[in-house]
Amino acid sequence: MVFKMTELPYERDALAPYISLETIDFHYGKHYKGYVDNLNKLIVGSKYEQMPLEEIVKETAQKPEFASIFNNAAQVWNHEFFWKSMRPNGGRLPQAELKTKIEHSFGSVDKFKEEFAAAAVAQFGSGWVWLAEADGRLQILKTGNADNPLTKNVKPLLTLDVWEHAYYLDYQNRRAEFANVFLEHLINW
Repeated sequence: MVFKMTELPYERDALAPYISLETIDFHYGKHYKGYVDNLNKLIVGSKYEQMPLEEIVKETAQKPEFASIFNNAAQVWNHEFFWKSMRPNGGRLPQAELKTKIEHSFGSVDKFKEEFAAAAVAQFGSGWVWLAEADGRLQILKTGNADNPLTKNVKPLLTLDVWEHAYYLDYQNRRAEFANVFLEHLINW
């Protein structure tokens, strides 16, 4: 199986002014493409060549001998999930069922946003912040590098990429501002 880059679910410039075309071109066209290309090179002739992406991530997690495959496969999966976690004219309030779950788990949508943004800022180094569900309860997870909720048997609902390449051209070192812009203007509930 050769993995191909998933098309963005919007035009490359559709997230402006919050995420610029230049950032999308670097993030999608260079970083994400690099993970896809590297994964394809790494799995040629292996048992992973015919596996779906999600299975590769789960199968190689926590196995140092497969770290390169895991890192690239997980980054492909994470990025594809991230693209879908945003939309033009996003933000606002989640749909009724999700809103109720958020209120039950965090007290309010505003409290969730506050905790999610704080987790994004607190993630040391590169990584991801997730809204995830386990045992019917929502939680915010931080994962470093390529790790994700799939490796913890938790269902991811949305994610924010806090690797610098996701925001540095537009926000420099202002990760908190990027997280708040994501929550107020881009999040795809």
